[in-house]
Amino acid sequence: MDNNNSEISLTKEEISRYSRHLILPEFGFECQLRLKKSKVLCIGAGGLGSPLLMYLSAAGVGNIGLVDFDKVDESNLQRQVIHSTKWIGKLKSESAKSRIHELNPNCNVEIYNEPLSTQNALEIFGNYDVICDGTDNFPTRYLVNDACVILGKPNVYGSILKFEGQASVFNLTKNSPNYRDLIPEPPPPDMVPSCAEAGVIGVLPGIIGMIQATETIKIITGIGKTLDRRLLVYDALDMSFRELKIGVSKDRPIIKKLINYKQFCSPKNIENNQTEIINKISVWELHELLKDDKNAICLLDVRNKVEYKISKIINS
Repeated sequence: MDNNNSEISLTKEEISRYSRHLILPEFGFECQLRLKKSKVLCIGAGGLGSPLLMYLSAAGVGNIGLVDFDKVDESNLQRQVIHSTKWIGKLKSESAKSRIHELNPNCNVEIYNEPLSTQNALEIFGNYDVICDGTDNFPTRYLVNDACVILGKPNVYGSILKFEGQASVFNLTKNSPNYRDLIPEPPPPDMVPSCAEAGVIGVLPGIIGMIQATETIKIITGIGKTLDRRLLVYDALDMSFRELKIGVSKDRPIIKKLINYKQFCSPKNIENNQTEIINKISVWELHELLKDDKNAICLLDVRNKVEYKISKIINS
């Protein structure tokens, strides 16, 4: 990434802080100045976003944007290490900003406490040099990808599930693959469970998030070889890494505008091509129904024994 650093410099405190960077022959003052001037946007302050944000701020990225409207839950703390117990019930974005400033008060942090959408993605992305995807669902991944393609922004991708993680760099140049070259069509929702449904070992997002941070630093500074055209697959149980090549598909759609990504990723009825409707009720509605014996409800719990042992509804 070509930045003009003539107008910025390192303070005496920053020289001391980043001294281990500065003595690297491949890095030095020029790369550190590029980090200081750079603007990086992270989508999500969860498992992947936690190590990503911490290492980017510690490395000296001068401006970090964060999109997240979720609140810290106790179950997050097993892997989302940027948050602490005192932040339970509070916004993840505020928690992450506080921790970043504890690590590096020189880092400017802009938070967006709102869901990423087709209405705001292009406006938000336009202010940043690199976009880091720390999301956990397909609609947002396709949205991030398409917004990056339209604006010509590098997309540093990561994903995790159970004991396996993936990382890559999409849209680095106009000839680079993007996320649609890896996954042209979203899989049926019931085929890919979330971490909340399938579980994830706590250290896994730390490893993948740090790989994303490494790739982001390399993109900004121009050092090394990135994961452009490569998908890195990590298996924590085998402690192994595999590398797969990603090419540009001839059938890849040309992205000119953002679409309805929830509809794009929703399950389709093959016969009438309409979205399948599944009736839902809230926990409060279920509670009211169960209080009334006249309803004679049969509540069937289809989770496994471990999940049932963690939390269960009486008489299910």
